[in-house]
Amino acid sequence: MNVLKPHLQSTVFTLLERQTSQREIQRLTGIDRKTIRRYQAIFVSRRAAEANSPGVTAGSEAADGQTPPPPRPPAIGMKVAAKTFDFARSACEPHREWIEQQVRLKRNAQAIYQDLVDQLGFTASYESVKRFVRALRHIDPKQFDRLEFAPGKEAQVDYGEGALTRDPKSGRYRRPRLFVMTLRYSRRSFRRVVWKSSQQIWAQLHEGAFRYFGGAVGYVVLDNLKEGVVTPDLYEPELNRLYGAVLAHYGVVADPARVRDPNRKGTVENAIQHTQGTALAGRRLESLEAQNSFLEHWETNWASKRIHGSMRRQVEAMFQEEKSHLRPLPATGFRYFSELVRTVYDDTTVRVDHSDYAARPAP
Repeated sequence: MNVLKPHLQSTVFTLLERQTSQREIQRLTGIDRKTIRRYQAIFVSRRAAEANSPGVTAGSEAADGQTPPPPRPPAIGMKVAAKTFDFARSACEPHREWIEQQVRLKRNAQAIYQDLVDQLGFTASYESVKRFVRALRHIDPKQFDRLEFAPGKEAQVDYGEGALTRDPKSGRYRRPRLFVMTLRYSRRSFRRVVWKSSQQIWAQLHEGAFRYFGGAVGYVVLDNLKEGVVTPDLYEPELNRLYGAVLAHYGVVADPARVRDPNRKGTVENAIQHTQGTALAGRRLESLEAQNSFLEHWETNWASKRIHGSMRRQVEAMFQEEKSHLRPLPATGFRYFSELVRTVYDDTTVRVDHSDYAARPAP
């Protein structure tokens, strides 16, 4: 016979007392309905015994020990008082300024305790230091400045990993690269997966994103990956010529983030995590086309219709505001080119793809 644990019994009895149906109890608790019926019979017999007992009047509250305890965890809406740490009573309070400096240096409680004993003659226990440090970290979280931008000014781009997809060459499942461009104002995103990346593919993904949004932004914040940036520099980064030419064609300026500073492009980092954790987690797809089609469907039907957590507004509504502020697209797309190094022969010709061309001096 299946015997429920005490807290589950209390939950079932409480729901039965509220006249909840067996189907609803099964949905809330996951307990089989046959087991619920057995405990309902126990509940009815207990109520009948309480009604017939001489010390308890029918309809009154049950005697102490007869009423089942409330379900655990507490029901929704019940507030649990939070315990606050009393800094004034702690033995560490006289050394608070020094301890705060050590916490900012990311030192753990054990290291702080050892230095307190060696350098400051601390006589209290390690547990006192551990509680003090834990409380300091709880009330002093890492601070970030949230930057707000005007519509159509900024977009952020980056690569992540897509869902498992069957490789047409090997027949095995592997993860493609997931390209994401997110508009900073509205958080509307463009997502595409590719098997490999190159300078031209990176530039073509930007071009596809601009045409998907129906316009271009003022500047793009990107990581210092080799497809976009040749030489990282805070003030004068050197871009790949093809990538720079594509951005110039659409009137966009590149703004590479600092090296090892992902917080500068936190919007697209969050968009990648949201895509991986919500749209792609646990999925296997048979082709890149199927995954791209699913990502576009998910963006249109789910991601764009969500209420953004910090802005408290719908993403699609903000995108409609931003759309009129995007730069108009040129009439024609970019004509891609390749840069090659070739030797000029004695007859002043160069060979390209098995053909000879006259080598003319640069203008």
